Amino acid sequence: MPDVKSMGVNTIRTWGTDGGTKPLLDSAAAHGIRVINGFWLQPGGGPGSGGCVNYVTDTTYKNNMLTEFAKWVETYKAHPATLMWNVGNESVLGLQNCYGGTELEAQRNAYTSFVNDVAKKIHSIDPDHPVTSTDAWTGAWPYYKRNAPDLDLYSMNSYGDICNVQKDWEAGGYTKPYIITEGGPAGEWEVPDDANGVPDEPTDVQKAEGYTQAWNCVTGHRGVALGATLFHYGIEHDFGGVWFNLVPDGLKRLSYYAVKKAYTGSTSGDNTPPVITNMAVGAASSAPAGGEFSVNADVRDPDGDPITYKIFLSGNYASGDKRLIEARWRSTGNGAFAVTAPEKLGVWKVYIQAEDGRGNAGIETKSVKVVAPPVTGTNVALNRPTTASSFQASYGECPCEPAKATDGRADTRWASDWSDPQWIRVDLGAPTALRKLQLQWDPAYAKSYEVQVSDDGSTWRTVHSTTTGDGDIDTIDVAATARHVRLHLTARGTGWGYSLHEFGVYS
Repeated sequence: MPDVKSMGVNTIRTWGTDGGTKPLLDSAAAHGIRVINGFWLQPGGGPGSGGCVNYVTDTTYKNNMLTEFAKWVETYKAHPATLMWNVGNESVLGLQNCYGGTELEAQRNAYTSFVNDVAKKIHSIDPDHPVTSTDAWTGAWPYYKRNAPDLDLYSMNSYGDICNVQKDWEAGGYTKPYIITEGGPAGEWEVPDDANGVPDEPTDVQKAEGYTQAWNCVTGHRGVALGATLFHYGIEHDFGGVWFNLVPDGLKRLSYYAVKKAYTGSTSGDNTPPVITNMAVGAASSAPAGGEFSVNADVRDPDGDPITYKIFLSGNYASGDKRLIEARWRSTGNGAFAVTAPEKLGVWKVYIQAEDGRGNAGIETKSVKVVAPPVTGTNVALNRPTTASSFQASYGECPCEPAKATDGRADTRWASDWSDPQWIRVDLGAPTALRKLQLQWDPAYAKSYEVQVSDDGSTWRTVHSTTTGDGDIDTIDVAATARHVRLHLTARGTGWGYSLHEFGVYS
């Protein structure tokens, strides 16, 4: 809180208010900061978030929330940190995840009417503090204008589009002021995809410039836009934290200083972060799993501080894991690195973090597509007759027939029943000298299996076995001559069945 105050902040915003709120309010008051106390309503959080509530018929939910909110208004209305009350967060937009068509319209009208009921209840308890409601879409404002006249002002979460809020306010003929309750860099939903098909995250420089532009647009709507609580002063050092936080892992970024300058008018005398530009990834669409790929960037420190580096990887797009994991890497020159790719296939994010030893960091990120390591020779299993003990006829994108493991496509797969043991075999058509196998596993992998070969399809001999399979890519040396190759799968690594994107056999 002292550092927030030093940035020129006079207001912070919360998303929920309950018995755990008092320490925050006390600390804010001790530092001369006011709080917009939030109340959460389902389906909060806009696209993809929150549970569904029927605001037309569910009077129990509405009565419970009204009682709950009233309790905390009574508790905190006299607290010196309380500035206003904020009812709901992005629910007008979020209702599209629950309803459609005319029912969606009915729910949006019922929701905003309920917000008005809450506003009236709050005013009856606390006539001294305004009431607002936040959404993530100016298309929500007509519903508030029509159904929630007791709101004192409107609120909006807006990121890359923040400078169009004034235009929408003017076009809608509104008379009430508004605040921006979240604003920050353009989000995943607002940026174009890169060459690997994932949202192209703005650079540190672009993010800092975006905060400056956003603040200029807010202050430019004089007497109507009453301020902005920008998103956000967070320390999470993960996928979302690097995208949006001013102080991930406690390190101040260019955006931190852009917000400080916006709020105070100056950053004179501050030591500022290293600046990273022109980041590029070699083999960005073809990094071999477990192999190396190159990363290059221009890095400078405005204050001449010595720079130390860290390289991180995020599997958010490959596996849904939003953590940042420190990568194995080595320096190959000034701002040049050789980074070891993950074993798991898919699109990853790679991050350069440049630290100055003064509590500042520049962080830049690009995507890299991890693919199966190339195998020399001929894939003699390609499009050959393939059979299996079972296959899933209908689950997800299935049918997942055995032949899809030998069709040369990484976007199709064979999938077995969910039981042990199972097998999949390919007929090479004639005795063939074998050198390697490459197995590209789906997340449903084999922990224990044997590679078996046969001359007649009846008598099998084992040429490789493991009990420590971990999925992803298995590249196996094999020295044998045979017509038939079989995987005998004896223990699953997950609760699902066995699933292979590719079963490659190389001569």
